[in-house]
Amino acid sequence: MSTQLPYDQRDFQDVLVSPRYLAGSNGSGEAGFAPVAHWPHHHLDEGPCQLLVTSPDKRIRIGWFGDDFELWKITASQEAASATRWTATFNHVTPAEIVAGLTTALAHDYAEADAYEGNGRFLASPSLYWADAVRPLTEAGWRRAAAERGTVEIIAPDGQAGVLIDNRLSSWDDENVTLWAGPPGWGTRAEAVFTARTPSHLIAATAAAMTNPTPVIRERHQLAREITHLATLTPVSPTAPVAPRAPTPLDVRRTAVTQAVHRAARAPQTAADLSVMAARSHTATSAQTRSSNPTPAPGVPSAVPSAPRRSR
Repeated sequence: MSTQLPYDQRDFQDVLVSPRYLAGSNGSGEAGFAPVAHWPHHHLDEGPCQLLVTSPDKRIRIGWFGDDFELWKITASQEAASATRWTATFNHVTPAEIVAGLTTALAHDYAEADAYEGNGRFLASPSLYWADAVRPLTEAGWRRAAAERGTVEIIAPDGQAGVLIDNRLSSWDDENVTLWAGPPGWGTRAEAVFTARTPSHLIAATAAAMTNPTPVIRERHQLAREITHLATLTPVSPTAPVAPRAPTPLDVRRTAVTQAVHRAARAPQTAADLSVMAARSHTATSAQTRSSNPTPAPGVPSAVPSAPRRSR
């Protein structure tokens, strides 16, 4: 006889997770792809990349690697076939709502770019000042922490998220900025990594998505157990039925007027109408009288008893 684990409906209850950087991934990239939903989509049957969304000229490429540790890989190039200018990767724990911070900025930059000049703000050189890339974090109250020489680390007030900036560069392809959230661990630590030539405003857009105070929705089972006590989980209650309100004096007057209008519409308006109604009433009365004294059919005994015979 097989046994089944008890089913707990609470595991599939929708909850609002705050701060959003601890929400993890819900297994869907929908939120991250939403800003570029109008761009060409390429569904790939072979290879680790399952979905590739590109700008119309293919200079921006957003890849979804559904089974890999690095779930997202986003790149930009001067030309469709030229070498990659910069790369951003997001691991499998990163909430798609944070990825949306970057894809939203990319969609805006592309829309503002001149198609004939081959430029675009998404290809701009990064700022010389590291603070420009993480300004949304410092403005939200994140503070610098002790770090190795040549690096800068900024930590969130709750200590559960931060950014590491490595200024010890040897190549433009080196990983320069790492945004992280959650305790260390394969299923708990979210990471977004940017190479050195990533435009500062794109990193800042991603950082701003991390500090967004709006909670995100998840099913309870989608959160790692090590995370649930660190985040605030608010159950999403079904919409409560609205109780009917007592009618106001204005409602009563309106109802009375409406009923009076309906009665007036049904009432006879002319002498001819009165004659027709009288004839109908007379006909109905006669029919009712006949139906109350029916004539017995042949062979059917009358329901009215006959007078008793007098005995001799």
